[in-house]
Order: sequence, then structure tokens, then C-alpha cells
Amino acid sequence: MTDVSAILGPFEEQEEFTVEDFQLLERITLSGSAEKVKAKVKQMGIKSKQASDLIMKVDALLSAVPNGEVRRDISFKDTQSVLHLSPLENEVFYDVVAIVDPLTREAQKISSLLIVLSQVVNVKLQVFMNCRAKLSELPLKSFYRFVLEPDVAFLANDTASPGPVARFMELPESPLLTLNMITPESWMVQAEHSLHDLDNIHLQEVNGVVAAEFELEHLLLEGHCFDLSTGQPPRGLQFTLGMSQDPLMYDTIVMANLGYFQLKANPGAWILRLRKGRSEDIYQIITHDGTDSPPDAEEVIVVLNSFHSKIIKVKVQKKAEKINEDLLSETSESKGIWDSIVSITGGGSKRDGGEKKKEDILNIFSVASGHLYERFLRIMMLSVLRHTNTPVKFWFLKNYLSPSFKETISHMAKSYGFQYELVQYKWPRWLHQQTEKQRIIWGYKILFLDVLFPLAVDKIIFVDADQIVRADLKELRDLDLEGAPYGYTPFCDSRKEMDGYRFWKSGYWASHLGQRKYHIRFHHSQLKSTYDTN
Repeated sequence: MTDVSAILGPFEEQEEFTVEDFQLLERITLSGSAEKVKAKVKQMGIKSKQASDLIMKVDALLSAVPNGEVRRDISFKDTQSVLHLSPLENEVFYDVVAIVDPLTREAQKISSLLIVLSQVVNVKLQVFMNCRAKLSELPLKSFYRFVLEPDVAFLANDTASPGPVARFMELPESPLLTLNMITPESWMVQAEHSLHDLDNIHLQEVNGVVAAEFELEHLLLEGHCFDLSTGQPPRGLQFTLGMSQDPLMYDTIVMANLGYFQLKANPGAWILRLRKGRSEDIYQIITHDGTDSPPDAEEVIVVLNSFHSKIIKVKVQKKAEKINEDLLSETSESKGIWDSIVSITGGGSKRDGGEKKKEDILNIFSVASGHLYERFLRIMMLSVLRHTNTPVKFWFLKNYLSPSFKETISHMAKSYGFQYELVQYKWPRWLHQQTEKQRIIWGYKILFLDVLFPLAVDKIIFVDADQIVRADLKELRDLDLEGAPYGYTPFCDSRKEMDGYRFWKSGYWASHLGQRKYHIRFHHSQLKSTYDTN
């Protein structure tokens, strides 16, 4: 009979625990894990007394574990499409079975996980290839390496190695390749050193190895903000992030989508505040979750001490005396939403808020990726400078600039006398993720214009990297948009011989636009096209 270890009682004075009770307890115990443990112990050939004690101890340990999913044993035909990795003999091992479709990104990632797992613990590994029977096209169009190391690596002199490395060996030389980094959601990673054009890698033209070094520049602080009274995101509300010595290091606007906001940060203790001005005058922070200060504390402190995502929730409410005021006042016909934002941020003239007039400067935004388009970008910049006497400040999307451009732009700015700034934004996790690098870059041109730049920038002109400017852009900057947040140039249609290339003149686009003109030439597969709504 198997020994049973249990705590029973306390019993009443007249209550008895009989032999039948012991038998019932034994049956209940065996119906759980004890019967399976007993079968395994019998296979081990242990003597009766030691076996009984072992069953008792193992069952007691298993009983303390919360119930999980029921384990199901599934038999496979392992004659074809299966890989076997045998465990070390005479040692305890984990029995691991992986079923993968080899032509998926998940299979690319799990292969590295299984390799590292086999290096960390003793495993008996079986990998079954569960392929789809029919494919209309090849679902995988990329080579992928998941960078994962089983332990910290050291060099021969006992110093730590430079870090994990992704190596791509025996790649085909004829296709044009692009190197892209897929990182955790809260990481902002940039290529810091590379002699090659990482957007256009043609191995037939490369002697030696294409090497690139990436750096983790920022950890993001993400959050969602809602008005406690209405339950809706407060349109136009602005937050600042900084430290006690410098309270305004970064700023952003709360999006209408899910009340989302995103701020760049690094490890340390940060202070989140409402931006001084109308945001702070009208609203106050009522409560906050996921932060590192009490929920009712006026000063919101957020500590970034992990490489994991930090997502907070902030609830705000209008002050009692400001209950009828709106951050984005639309009561005046001559003043649109964008002008309201400008006045909030202090970007207006004296008529907007009594502040001094803004510095006369041309803000030009452009996006480039790859050495070829960066050469076009330099030509475009010179064409802008040669046709204006107004000071110019260029803004570039840093996410996809090459290391060589980032190293040389400061020398160019000094030589030609212009200002520049690099801006970044991480594609929000809740927005449909694009997988093609070019489509992501197209998306950045339009989707995040209101959150890419510091709030003090009141007007900015987007110029394609491959354009040549032949007039003074000051005229375009000073054009009255009549309160509209965006302005686009409509396409001309005087040359009838070009009608065959104007895809918006027929089919879906013609019916979708109606009598409105097509305003910006986005490729038909792009994320979004913009057209005149008047």
C-alpha cells in the first residue's frame, strides 16, 4: 500500500477516522497525480520502501502546484519532415516537441529559441515541419536572425565581449537587400556605424563583409490619457517630460486615437507634467496608474529601470473655473484647429497671447533613406538655401538616416550656414504594423506630423528629397491656409498626353474623389492618400 501524507482535522471529540476513511483518502490521492508518479517510479526499479517514500514526496510537491492545462500526449509520424536532437545520457532532460510551418516569421524566430534552449538545459528535441500544402506565393521574403545568447560572453582576457551579433552567411549575391532591425516595442534603435548603404546592399559589388553597429538610444514612455468627466481623450492636451534640473526635455500632444502619447526617455526618474500655458491653465491631473508616485500626487514621477515597456494611464479633469473652456477653440471663423495649437504652444504673435513674435525662420522637413536619396537630399537643401535670404532650419526623420549622413550633416550645416534637427517617432504598437521598410517611411510622411516636432514649431514645409526648389519657400510659408492644418498642391492636368499615367482619373479613385482634385502623388499601394475636401 502506498504511504499517504496528509493533514486532517481538527476532529470533534466524538468524530472518528476509520479504516474506510483511509481507503477513501488513498483512492482520491491515487486518482490525481500519485498513480502516474507510481507508474514512473516502478519503471525506475526502486525498492519498495524507498519507492513508497519517493511517491509520497513527489505527490506532495505536485499537489502544491496550481492546476494548469491538462497534458495531452499526441503521437506523430516521425518518419519524414522531422528533426531529432538526442539528450545527454543518464541525465534528467526536458522533452520538447515543436510543430512549425517553416515558411513563417514565427518559425524563423523559434529556431533560434530552440538552439539556445538546447544550450541552456538538457533537452530531447523534436521539430516537426508542418508545411502548407499549397502556396500562391512565397510567404517569406526576408532573411532573419533572432539575436539571443545563452549567457554573457567573455573574451580571452576575461573582459566582456562587445555584445551579441547577428550573422548572415551565404546570402544570395544578386538581389538588392535591405538591413532592418526589429526591436521591442519600447526601444528606439539607430544604426551608429556602417561604411555601407544599409538600404541598398548589393553583395556582388561589395568586397569583404557588410558590417553595421546599432545602438539603443532611447526607451519610450508610453501612455493613454482621458478626461475623467467625459471619458474621451482631451484633444490638444500637451505633456512635458523632464527631470528636476531640466523639467522640459521632451514634449508631445495627446492623440485622439486611444488618448495615446509617446515620449522619449532613458533609464532614470522622470517627471511628467502638463505643459505650461493653456494645458496647465485649463486641466489638472486627477489620478494616474503605472507610475512611481501615489495616484493622487500632483507631481507624476515615472521611473524607467527596466528594458521592458513602460505604459502609464493618466486621467485629467478641467478646473472648476475653466469647465466651459476648450483647448482647441473653433469659435472663430478665421482661426482653425492648427492656429489654436499654435496659440497653446506660444507660437503666435502678440495678438495670440501677448508673447513676443517668433523668430523669422523657414522650417523644412524631409525624409530620406539610402545613400542615393541622401545625395538628392543634399542637392535639395542647397537649392532651398540659394533661393531665400531667410534663415533655414531643416528637420530630418532620424529613424532611417545612414550613419555617414548623421556624421557629415553638422559639417555641412557649418559650411552653408543653416540649422538642422533630427526627429524620431516610434510606430505605435496599436497601429497596423507595416513590414516593408519603404511603406513605413511613406507612413511617417503624413501620419505623425503633429507629434514628430517640438510643439514650438508652428509651421513646417515638407519637401521631397529628390526635388529641386526654384523659388523662395518663404512665400509658401507665408501663404494663408485659412485655418487648415495641411496644405497640398493639386496636380496639374493640362498635358493630355499624360492622362494614361494619372491613375486617379479612372476606376476607384475617380469615383472616390468625385469632383475633388488629387493633391499629392502617393503610390497606389501607400498607406494613405490625401485630397482636397473642400
